[in-house]
Amino acid sequence: MDMQLDPAGDDLPLMANTSHILVKHYVLDLDVDFESQVIEGTIVLFLEDGDRFKKQNRSVEEACQSESNKGCKLGMPEPCHVPVTNAMTFSSEMEYNDCAICSKGEKDTSDKDGNHDNQEHAAGISSSKRCCDTGNHGSEEFLLVLDCCDLSVLKVEEVDVAAVPGMEKFTRSPELTVVSEELRNQIVRELVTLPANRWREQLDYYARCSQAAGCGELLFDTDTWSLQIRKTGAQTATDFPHAIRIWYKTKPEGRSVTWTSDQSGRPCVYTVGSPVNNRALFPCQEPPVAMSTWQATVRAAASFVVLMSGENSAKPTQLWEGCSSWYYYVTMPMPASTFTIAVGCWTEVKMEPCSSGDSATETPFSPPEADFRHVGVCSHMEYPCRFQNASATTQQIIPHRVFAPVCLTGACQETLLQLIPPCLSAAHSVLGTHPFSRLDVLIVPANFPSLGMASPHIMFLSQSILTGGSHLCGTRLCHEIAHAWFGLALGARDWTEEWLSEGFASHLEDVFWAAAQQLAPHEAREQQELRACLRWRRLQDEMQSSPTEMQVLRPNKDKTGHTSDSGASVIKHGLNPEKIFMQVHYLKGYFLLRFLAERLGDETYFSFLRKFVHAFHGQLILSQDFLQMLLENIPEEKRLELSVENIYQDWLESSGIPKLLPDQLVLLLEHLLEQKTLSHRTLQSLQRTYHLQDQDAEVRHRWCELIVKHKFTKAYESVERFLQEDQAMGVYLYGELMVSEDARQQQLARRCFERTREQMDRSSAQVVADMLF
Repeated sequence: MDMQLDPAGDDLPLMANTSHILVKHYVLDLDVDFESQVIEGTIVLFLEDGDRFKKQNRSVEEACQSESNKGCKLGMPEPCHVPVTNAMTFSSEMEYNDCAICSKGEKDTSDKDGNHDNQEHAAGISSSKRCCDTGNHGSEEFLLVLDCCDLSVLKVEEVDVAAVPGMEKFTRSPELTVVSEELRNQIVRELVTLPANRWREQLDYYARCSQAAGCGELLFDTDTWSLQIRKTGAQTATDFPHAIRIWYKTKPEGRSVTWTSDQSGRPCVYTVGSPVNNRALFPCQEPPVAMSTWQATVRAAASFVVLMSGENSAKPTQLWEGCSSWYYYVTMPMPASTFTIAVGCWTEVKMEPCSSGDSATETPFSPPEADFRHVGVCSHMEYPCRFQNASATTQQIIPHRVFAPVCLTGACQETLLQLIPPCLSAAHSVLGTHPFSRLDVLIVPANFPSLGMASPHIMFLSQSILTGGSHLCGTRLCHEIAHAWFGLALGARDWTEEWLSEGFASHLEDVFWAAAQQLAPHEAREQQELRACLRWRRLQDEMQSSPTEMQVLRPNKDKTGHTSDSGASVIKHGLNPEKIFMQVHYLKGYFLLRFLAERLGDETYFSFLRKFVHAFHGQLILSQDFLQMLLENIPEEKRLELSVENIYQDWLESSGIPKLLPDQLVLLLEHLLEQKTLSHRTLQSLQRTYHLQDQDAEVRHRWCELIVKHKFTKAYESVERFLQEDQAMGVYLYGELMVSEDARQQQLARRCFERTREQMDRSSAQVVADMLF
């Protein structure tokens, strides 16, 4: 690899050589075994070599620029079929009977490191690190590098896609009459580039190809962070097999999933949003640029429910007594890190019939007058996009289901179920088209490390949001719903720019929640100001307790989005355990967006945001994409001194607390005025940080009140200046100086009055004189 890693550091390596070859589609075929706490089976990767996808990426980037300027099993294979119906027919009264795997596959012959005992592999791959290259230089053999850890890889083989009946339609060159590597790769190239309107056919062929026989084992090796695969004689990515099957199994201690018990004491396993993402669940390409689709067949004991990132509301298929199979698929390309799975004895929670006969889902909000449907072709790579579907653009509430342990079904009925429809409708009223066609919500076990996590078509929520009324549940639900747009439909191209996901979700949660409650404008404003004040407090606390280098939203600065020649990169502090609990990206990102919305006005800002979503959905973005398009699409009079460079300097590339708008400073100072005591050291820090003596009169008035209240003598000069230069606002301050009964402050008040009484308005002078004498 062409990058250096510090084994003792806390950076997360992304090892996949995505600049040379990309995974376009994954087919997973897995068994879940609760007895051994292992998930095992196969994953088939359909690949596209670099020359082809680089051309596609260039065309997408050009379109964006224009817009901104304007399953096979270890034993016997089981057929995969795209379900015809979305209805779930399993009983909500499921009982836990058996934790055993449905079937065991081949005997595990792996060594102590989890690698298959392959004599050819042992003899040859040890030297591959020296003689193989991840690119295509000279006569060295091409090496496919996948992100992988905590997995036992048993075997890797090429898939004979040419042997699948009907695949001859994908061979365009008549001279390729003999089955060869070139023919098989040509078939895969045609398959992965089928037009979006043939997605059902494409999924069917993916499934059939994934069950085809192998046509030769491939050499492989594993290290701490990667799986490396090569084929003898394949010197370039173009020559490398474009369909490969990996036989593997997870380890109980693997970091991508957690094996635990739910609140009812039943076993379950789920992806936890680990810092290592999904590389301990299946070998994959982790860099965000590796946008792929997937389909998965998962088998588990019949008492379990399998939930997953998938466009279809899967229902179980009974294979034999005591074993069921679940099938999900996704046609919108997304990073492999967004894949999510949860297997447990979950119960589907349904709304109790209302006595009035009305249901929350039957009274959606009226559509807003704003037209969310921007006419034009989408700029992303081709897939069946909801933004081009007329019925989807007007769908305020997408189909949704709620799952939970049986002991929490009542709590879900009381609060969560009733909040989902208005929150979904509120989100649509602000941003328009829901990017995903449906939503599953799961109440995860108590050991889940956060309040929520959003993934394509599925959302995890903590049990903590179910008690104490609707506020916490509603705001968290709105936050995770916002991630459907920012974090999933639009993802950060560089994971260090986490604010592009969490900052937007934090800002939008307040807007969505106010709309869901149907608050009047002044009520919404009051609620949002209060939440801004609370967030400001948290941000201040975080700035004081966190390392300076982890307070920066764009730590890579000019190198943001850059990778090595192979596509490998490093996520700064990606493995730092403290980072999980930090909120800098949430809070500083929130205040930046709040600053922009207040500068532009809500109408201008959210109109632009809808336009931005339409321009960039289905793509990866950097901070500069958002900021450049924003500044190009706002009136000159509202742009003032805003520039991408200034925002970088003030907000994204510096540590500490960002600059505040005057209104935000007033809010902060008013909050501090409510505190009984503040140290002079704190006041001095405030003055130095925000240059309070140079702010507008509203800010300086509150600052002077703080000086008087806490007898901050070093800043009395600011009070004298205010009383002399801002006479229209100084009357109240005279009263504060006299009420304090501090001799020095009273003397200051009388001295200033004597200097200015001849210039003062007669009525004001009389009021002040009555206070002083």
